[in-house]
Formats: sequence, structure tokens, C-alpha cells
Amino acid sequence: MRPVYLCDGVRTPFGRYRGGLSMVRADDLAALPIAQLLQRNAGLDPAAIDEVILGCANQSGEDNRNVARMALLLAGLPLSVPGVTVNRLCASGLEAVGQAARAIAAGEAELVIAGGVESMSRAPYVMGKADAAFDREQALQDTTLGWRFVNPRFQAQFGVDPMMRTAQNLADEHGIERADQDAFALRSQQRTAQAMASGRFARELMPAGKLENDEQPRGDTSPDKLAALVPTLGAGTSITAGNASGLNDGACALLLASEDAAARHGLVPRARALGMASTGVAPRTMGVGPVPAIGRLLPRLGLALDDFGTIEINEAFAAQVLAVTRALGLADDSTRVNRNGGAIALGHPLGASGARLVLTAMHELDAADRRRALVSMCVGVGQGVALAMERVG
Repeated sequence: MRPVYLCDGVRTPFGRYRGGLSMVRADDLAALPIAQLLQRNAGLDPAAIDEVILGCANQSGEDNRNVARMALLLAGLPLSVPGVTVNRLCASGLEAVGQAARAIAAGEAELVIAGGVESMSRAPYVMGKADAAFDREQALQDTTLGWRFVNPRFQAQFGVDPMMRTAQNLADEHGIERADQDAFALRSQQRTAQAMASGRFARELMPAGKLENDEQPRGDTSPDKLAALVPTLGAGTSITAGNASGLNDGACALLLASEDAAARHGLVPRARALGMASTGVAPRTMGVGPVPAIGRLLPRLGLALDDFGTIEINEAFAAQVLAVTRALGLADDSTRVNRNGGAIALGHPLGASGARLVLTAMHELDAADRRRALVSMCVGVGQGVALAMERVG
């Protein structure tokens, strides 16, 4: 298998639900970082790009009909460049990067743009077709997040717990206290605020819509403010708006290349993709997915968790990340994990988040002078994905 290199990447700011990116269509939003990559790499012939692979979880509104293909054309790529949209729900952007790396490693591509997009603000309501003539019982389904058009057989066998309930299931089963969840959420906000103040995110950001910086972070939060929030699922539960990720809009794109293509087009390899693995878990505890995914990936690579100085685990919920880190033997406040904060502070535009984690990890390898990075995410309906990479040079 040929080596695969991450050469560049950029993302839009992540906007709040109904916030600064809510007036930008998903296909236009996805086109922005693609066009920026072309602008930043002016010596690259756009016609040489073999594929554009974008993750997108919704695909029910303006992101329908293969948003990758629409976005690449809107970004100015030639008609000859193909595009494909992949959907592994929360890990769609990470899946896109992994698929791009596999294509290059197998010799089926030389240059690939991979990333993801989600506009949760613009996710539409949808209505299924009537079951009978003159049916008056039609109902709208909200496509922003979670289950819709549920199969009764699936519900009976596996359940269709909402995302917050899956996090609460982990909190209950693993004894993760509300105070520990809030402490993790506070650290995420504090680390993100420090990263923003130091300019760490500036190296991966481009302006979009009304935004130049991420809109979601709440640097003014405090232990008292977090403790005062009412649990979303009612008394006796611990998941709140403060220790969970938000509903967000954003897009991200990365440029991956073979060794020959990087040299031919004057690209500078920043990191090498080592491999990716995925696995399934029970849907009702989907948040623990990174544990078996990491457990599957590392033996393939002949590596151990201690070989990774940077670990990015998507923060769908504080309870979910803590269930994962504790199972992996990592401290709740480990500086190896999400050093710049995560989705609790930055937001979680589903299809874009995985690509954002890879982009952040790529820069973190340079900034912290660490050799290897591990990126992992949980996935709705019960899955986990993990990807490993190492610094070049």
C-alpha cells in the first residue's frame, strides 16, 4: 500500500443553529472550503483532482442529490472531476477522509479532496407519502437530528433512543456523575477559549457568511452556570445543554495526495494517514463506539495508545467522552485528549465534524511537536470509527 499524505485543509467557522451561517445553503457552504483549497494551492491543476468525497448526514434538503458533486462544481472545479457523498451519520466527514486515503493507498487515485458539510439550521421538515387514499393523518418529520420514519421492527429489536438518551444510558451504566460531566464541559470551553486566544484555530479557518470565527463557544461559562442548567431529560438525569454539543452549521475540506502527486504538484505533506477502522455497538449506547474502533485499529498498525501524543475524540456529550476515556484508561482531564477543546464548545455540524477533527489533529502534530495523532468518533445507530495519522518530518 502506498503512503498517503494530508497536504492542506481548511474549514468554515462553525455557526450556531439559526446563527451566522443559517442563510448559506448547504451546497454553497460545502463549496467554500473547496474553493479556498484551490486558491491556496494555485500551482495545482484542478483537473488533476481524481475525486471529491464529502460526508453529509442529512441529505434531506438543499444537500440532496449528491452535495459533493454540486459543491465541487460550484467551487469551480472542471466538469471532469467526479464527486461522491458518503453518510456515516456523525462520522461522515471522517469516513470521507478515510475513503480518500484508501483510494490513494490502493493506487486508484492520486489527489483527492475529502471533507464534509452540514447545515442543521436549514434542515427541512419532510412528510412521507400517504399509506391510503385520502389519508388525513400525515405528519411532518423534523430532519435536523435523530430518528424519523422509524421501522417498528427495528424499534422493537434495538430501540430508537434519542441521542441524549443514549448519553444518559452511558452515564447510568458507567456511573458518570453530573459534576464530572460539567467539569469536562467547562474544560472544553476553557481549552477552546485558550486556543482561540492563541490563534491556534486561525490556521484552519476561513471566513464564511457573517462569520470569521466559530460562533458556538461560550467562554463566559462557569461551574455555577453549568450546574444551574436543568437536565433535558428530567429529574434524576444529568445531560444538559451545557455538557452536550449543539446543533450547528459548517463545512471542511482537506487535500490528500500520493507521494508522487505531492511532489509533482508542489504540495507539502503535513501528515501521513496510517489507517482507519470502524465497528458496531448497541444503538442505545452508541457513544462508546470509539473504544472498540480504536481497539480494532491499533493492532492492525502494531501500535498502542501510548504511541499517540494527540487524541481527538468527538464530544457529542461529556458523558459519552468520559465513558470512552475511562474505558481506555485515560484521565478525565488528560492533556492528550482534545487539547483545544471539542464539539461541546465548538459545535457539531454532523457531516463536517470528523473532517474538522482530522484538520485540527494535523495542525496539532506540528504545534505540539508530537509524532502521532488518533481521531475517533461515536456514530448514531451504534458505530465507532477511528483514524490514525503521523507527522511528516
